[in-house]
Amino acid sequence: MNTIPKKVVRLNLWTDPSFDEILSASPNVSLRVLSLQDDSPATIWEQLELADIYHISAAKDEVPVEWLVTQQLIQRCPNLACVSTSGAGYDTVDVQACTDAGILVVNQAGGNANSVAEHAIGLMLAVSRRIVESDQKLKTETGFSREDLMGHELSGKVLGLVGLGHIGTRTARLGAAFGMDVLAYDPYLDENAIAGRGARAVSLDQLLANSDIVSLHCPRTTETNGLFAAEVFGQMKQGALFISTARGGIHDEAALYDALASGHLAGAGLDVWRIEPPPADHPLLSLNNVVSTYHTAGVTHEGRRNVATMAATQILQVCAGETAERMINKEVLPKFLARFKAMPG
Repeated sequence: MNTIPKKVVRLNLWTDPSFDEILSASPNVSLRVLSLQDDSPATIWEQLELADIYHISAAKDEVPVEWLVTQQLIQRCPNLACVSTSGAGYDTVDVQACTDAGILVVNQAGGNANSVAEHAIGLMLAVSRRIVESDQKLKTETGFSREDLMGHELSGKVLGLVGLGHIGTRTARLGAAFGMDVLAYDPYLDENAIAGRGARAVSLDQLLANSDIVSLHCPRTTETNGLFAAEVFGQMKQGALFISTARGGIHDEAALYDALASGHLAGAGLDVWRIEPPPADHPLLSLNNVVSTYHTAGVTHEGRRNVATMAATQILQVCAGETAERMINKEVLPKFLARFKAMPG
């Protein structure tokens, strides 16, 4: 008996070619790549309304607002059974609306953990050793001494990780390799689990008070959105560094600027922004003690290929009626499976 292929749709945002190659080779999938430049909105809607699975970028500012997975989009797409994001994040998806509609949401958690963890450590080194500042001075100034650019070692410092998932765990191990004492706050893990991942469990207040470097590795949720506000920055040690490769919006950018400009914090390394890319006149970009990157922590050849391969493989699992490995809303599984069994083919 012939099986009707499941319809998978994605926008033509950059992805590693392995994603299309894997899905296109499967008889269980019909992949349609929609062009934001060449396809009309009517064509995109037509294909989305027929889609069984929508693979969407995890970066919120890459996706035009009308193609975000919102309640409005879900209402127009009655066949939609699964939403797959292109990374660990899922800012582009209203998970609760999907759950209410019986739509399974999956991500690619861990796929770029090495890349992001290395980038976090790179930001720590760049800020504490003043690498970018030194580079800029050499290119634009004369008459300064090496001591004018004196920085600090990572070795012996206390590293506080907020969130200890795939990326946080890898960062903990890299921090330990640099000789750092690693603390972690993660309300979803107990003390033994945190110890098993290479850190010492503490409360958020303890982490803020004792860490020389605070690095964020948590998702942006209703619990974490705006978590690092002025009061929280005020609880950090005088002269501490703040690092984020997590998501824009978890830290208040104006409050961080004030903490840096006042001298309370000694520096920051930022890969994520509320608006990406941030405007050129963003106040944080004017500070010499801020090292900034454009949400590129996970953007390596290795990380992108791994994530794309994971995503395609997981979509094939879903199309075969198997349980997906990385579900965001596991509670919807019974409802999703009932919908899946009723689908043609």
